[in-house]
Amino acid sequence: MTTKKTQKSLAELKKLVVSFRDARDWKQFHNPKDTAISLVLEAAEVMEHFQWKNKEEMEAHIKTNKEDVAEELADVFYWVLLMCNDLKIDISDALEKKMKKNGEKYPVAKAKGRHTKYTQL
Repeated sequence: MTTKKTQKSLAELKKLVVSFRDARDWKQFHNPKDTAISLVLEAAEVMEHFQWKNKEEMEAHIKTNKEDVAEELADVFYWVLLMCNDLKIDISDALEKKMKKNGEKYPVAKAKGRHTKYTQL
């Protein structure tokens, strides 16, 4: 019988990444600019998994490289959590507010099934 892992809260995950960073005395290098650059660089590593692949190649790649893709996404999340900690941003609150704003910009009646930018709806 397998047990389902309990998901950690955002607060627990933030504490994990901050503890990792602080144990290495890396906070001195983590100003907002360099942290943002690191976030973008890790996001680029996620993109590398899909570059130049068609739909079928991407599906096959995900099946055989899912752990590698997950690690890259975890790296992105690491930097998001550190930035939120250092800039005192509640990411849950920020996401809820942003989704509300997006809902207003992209009402279902106008945006459903379309990839058009909100200014063109």
